[in-house]
Amino acid sequence: MRLATWNVNSIRSRVDRVVEWLSRAGVDVLAVQETKCRDGQFPVLPFTAAGYEVVHHGHNQWNGVAIISRVGIEDVEVGFPGMPTWGEPAAAEARAMAATCAGVRVWSLYVPNGRTLTDPHLAYKLDWLQRLREAGREWLEQDPAAQVALVGDWNVAPFDEDVWNMAKFAGSTHVSPAERAAFHAVVEAGFVDVVRPYAPGPGVFTYWDYTQLRFARREGMRIDFVLASPALAARVTGAQIDREERKGKGASDHAPVIVDLADSP
Repeated sequence: MRLATWNVNSIRSRVDRVVEWLSRAGVDVLAVQETKCRDGQFPVLPFTAAGYEVVHHGHNQWNGVAIISRVGIEDVEVGFPGMPTWGEPAAAEARAMAATCAGVRVWSLYVPNGRTLTDPHLAYKLDWLQRLREAGREWLEQDPAAQVALVGDWNVAPFDEDVWNMAKFAGSTHVSPAERAAFHAVVEAGFVDVVRPYAPGPGVFTYWDYTQLRFARREGMRIDFVLASPALAARVTGAQIDREERKGKGASDHAPVIVDLADSP
């Protein structure tokens, strides 16, 4: 099975590109983030015409997550247990949903940005990651053989080599010790970054800002990840970041991240 994750930065703006890429890349399951639309606005028909099922969770023009699969979608779940809320009045944002696809529990995750080191949104981000860690640890404790993939835009660059120039990020989010510790805590709960062994750094990124020719200058960040449970990680046969898909007119500012899985024993 080929599993991928992609922050598309508005699905309605890029639906043709995503559908074409799915076919060309041979992807079986795609977790999507930042769809930027309500459920009724998601362009389902082009995907069903291509042989895919779609589940989507979105409230408005912000956030939004989806799972697109040609190997089945079962047991859809919106939000993980204990997921924190945000806003006034406080409500759960459209940042997490899960579905079981060919036996793999796929979570499409769009971690809060954090904004600045002094913004309340950073505390929300850290709490969000902590609650995700707790939920993930419980899933693995309940079933050590669970096939779980935590995939998406984590908005954290966990190591210095995951940004093009650490000096440019002094005093910024995404690289702060607290954010990195929160990310590593999820890994320590039992999940594995299964892409890094196949796409070693430095200089290997998944996101490039639209401004200042960041992509052309190779000035990016690695903030999109596939974290797998041990049982799922054992099935990984390869992984890649499709940097080519960041090129051209109408590209998202993120590249797709792809993982290949052997058949389940």
